[in-house]
Amino acid sequence: MNMENHNSSLVVESSYSDLVISVGKVTLGEGNRKKLQKVQREQERDKVVQAACALLNSGGGVVRVEMANDAEHPVEMGQDLENYLEDLIDSKQLQAFFETKQQGQYFYIFVKSWGSSPESGSAKPRICSLRSSLYCRSGTSKRLMGSREAFDFLKDKEKKAKLLEKTPREQNSNAAATVFQRKQLEKGEILPFPESHSVEFKQLSTDNIQQYIKGIISEYIPAFANSGGGYLFIGVEDQSKKVVGFAKEIVDCNSLKEKIENAINKLYCVHFCQSQCQINFTVKFLEELDKGQLYGYVCAVRVEPFCCAVFSEAPKSWMVKGENVCRLTAEEWVDMMVDRDPGLQGLCEDFESQLSLSGRSPLSRPVYCKKGLEHKEDLQQHLFPVASEGLQYTPTSLWRELSSEHESLKELINKQMHPFSRGILILSRSWAVDLNLKKKQEVICDALLVTQNSPLILYTVLREQDVDGQSYCTRTAFTLKQKLVNMGGYTGKLCVMTKVLLLSPEGNAESLEGSAALIDYPESYYLADTQQMEALLQSLVIVLLSFRSFLSDEVGCEILNLLTVQQYEILSKNLHKTRKLFIHGLPGSGKTVIAMKIMEKIKNTFGCEESEILYVCENQPLRDFIRNKKICHAVTRKTFMSDTDFREIQHIVIDEAQNFRTEDGDWYKKAKNITQREKDCPGMLWIFLDYFQTSHEKSSGLPFPSRQYPREELNRVVRNADPIANYVQKIMQKVRDNPPRNIPSKCLEIFRKAEWSQDVPGYCKIKKYCTMDEIMVYITEKCQFLLRNGYSCKDIAVLCSNAEDVNIYEPKLQGAMRKRTHSQLSEESDLLVQIKNASDITGNHIVLDTVRRFSGLERNIVFGIDPRAAEPSVLNNLLLCLASRARKQLYILMLAN
Repeated sequence: MNMENHNSSLVVESSYSDLVISVGKVTLGEGNRKKLQKVQREQERDKVVQAACALLNSGGGVVRVEMANDAEHPVEMGQDLENYLEDLIDSKQLQAFFETKQQGQYFYIFVKSWGSSPESGSAKPRICSLRSSLYCRSGTSKRLMGSREAFDFLKDKEKKAKLLEKTPREQNSNAAATVFQRKQLEKGEILPFPESHSVEFKQLSTDNIQQYIKGIISEYIPAFANSGGGYLFIGVEDQSKKVVGFAKEIVDCNSLKEKIENAINKLYCVHFCQSQCQINFTVKFLEELDKGQLYGYVCAVRVEPFCCAVFSEAPKSWMVKGENVCRLTAEEWVDMMVDRDPGLQGLCEDFESQLSLSGRSPLSRPVYCKKGLEHKEDLQQHLFPVASEGLQYTPTSLWRELSSEHESLKELINKQMHPFSRGILILSRSWAVDLNLKKKQEVICDALLVTQNSPLILYTVLREQDVDGQSYCTRTAFTLKQKLVNMGGYTGKLCVMTKVLLLSPEGNAESLEGSAALIDYPESYYLADTQQMEALLQSLVIVLLSFRSFLSDEVGCEILNLLTVQQYEILSKNLHKTRKLFIHGLPGSGKTVIAMKIMEKIKNTFGCEESEILYVCENQPLRDFIRNKKICHAVTRKTFMSDTDFREIQHIVIDEAQNFRTEDGDWYKKAKNITQREKDCPGMLWIFLDYFQTSHEKSSGLPFPSRQYPREELNRVVRNADPIANYVQKIMQKVRDNPPRNIPSKCLEIFRKAEWSQDVPGYCKIKKYCTMDEIMVYITEKCQFLLRNGYSCKDIAVLCSNAEDVNIYEPKLQGAMRKRTHSQLSEESDLLVQIKNASDITGNHIVLDTVRRFSGLERNIVFGIDPRAAEPSVLNNLLLCLASRARKQLYILMLAN
């Protein structure tokens, strides 16, 4: 977001585990505020309201007020402040979002995140605003829209923009149009029509003409533009309809016209449609005659209906960005106001919503899981169950490991837990790394306490005194709180307290108080019961297990998916003890997702740069896909073997290793030598592979299976719809029964453990044709049908056996596409259809490439053209690789022999 217009008088504090905005000195108390001069009262009020609005829109937090008046006795805020806070939330129920507490010279306003409404039922705006800056006509006057009305107005405009290419001009008042076309009016003439929905009469104020014109233009012109168009006559009495005009000596018409046009052109226009047009208007000066002589003029402005939305100024709505409180632009405000769960083709058939945007923080993103996989409730019960009584430590394996490594840790933690009787203590070697922050090497462990009748507490255990220990704990707690609300969708009142513990090498332990204790939160911020604890832990599951879905690139907005328990457990490994790991994963089990996530964890755990982590794969499209994520240095295996300049590289992740070859040298030995340069502190070497998708008979360069240790398996297939998954299973069985000679049969036993997602609808078709032209016609007609029914070009991939076939089929397929009739697809859509290779996988085009080059990638719909292998023994492997690329629909089209 581009929110450069920030309020420099508001300070976002960095020493708290919550979002705290200091507004400086403010006079509080009803009586005290009434004594203030109007300007000072408004300035103080604006600071408080802007800070509160920014916190509502940014996940909640605390407004810190330094009391300008005597603080010996408790005081209330003041009625004017309360009224404006009520306007912010469009509700009289202040306590639903705001609570206050006076502590010494400071007054704290605790702000819950905007999202969950005290009312139920009707939809509400996604963002909180003091003023929409959207005007409309209401009867014979203009009216400023409230947040809910603005929300409905924008949703309606968005809907109409999708249905209509152009808003038709409306003739709102024939009589007004007739007068507008005249050149002259008589002084004192009574116009034959009154003010109405489409007509406004104004008299010219000569005290400050420029300011007057700016004022009426900024409100009345948007009101007409947003309400079907209309006419503004300046120089006509509104009650009598009498023409009074303004004397020719008073105003220079050319100058006044320029001021009006400039004022209109500076209005904020926001589009949902593709036109990007500006307001269509006409400014005229009608001569006003007095007994046949020119006396003066009447200014008339005709405004055409506007296709989308016109603002008088940027809405009065704020957010926190970094260390600044920033006012949103009109475009940003509209984007957030109408933000909603994406309408994805077939999404409800394939996925189940785990977090919708309804009632959530304005910064939340939708979260889905594939059908057949665990929901967030199931994941929470598996990973972070809340027992009916007692305090549980989890993960138990990590607790045992930490207790054995540090003799006095168990005593120290148990002492801290003594006051608490029920809940769960979640341990981690670094909660910072879990939240995608950098690890602090002096930290032994972190522990998050979720317990009844208490706020969340984050404990950090240090091995030695460290001046930055508290700031680390505070920063981690701050990030956790923000993510629980803005990513995890938690809707309750929430804070995270911090506590730093010192466990010296001698076994001595002590507690160091945290800065968060300086703010005493209300008891409503404590977790009251099992229901609240489990709701928070389900939000925590989303924070820890969510990843950016590959669907995000296809639909143009961010969507999050959830890891499986199996995937999460691999990612949760202690990297200091798992420097080398082989991960065998079935097709569609999420190997590339885990590879990307582990590289992020490596960077944060070891404090290294992206240039120090190397990702190696066999094909260029997958390399480019990973490069675009900007999480590492990515190369192909061929480049890895030909390039000797890897001096910066410390850690290596290998993907799709089953398709590697030794024709350019021993890649495994080279990778091992690079990561083991530092004998005392070797780097990471993680290798992802799937023998079932081996595409050649040559040596892969992988060590023998007995030397692939330690080893983990991903046997939960999560990508394919049921019909495709059934076909994949059949092909895998064929591979297992007749493996190519270069595949160790023992490595195919993972098939016995395979688990498949259920109840995901889809389509799988295998058909033979007599000629290639018939195949081209079928693909073309099917693509026509798919594109007419909501799919886009970026949903479709057409895969061939080899590069020679791609060169042959590309002109045939492109030619067939160009022959489409206009009755099948519009001319505009026809021009948008492009066919390219997989190098730009995120582009809006149909992919035409080889099966091998598409390895590691996926699309909703995949066509396979006459699949065959140069080495017959790997034909089933090739078919498997082809089929597993398709999420929803698979078409394998073969030439009859």
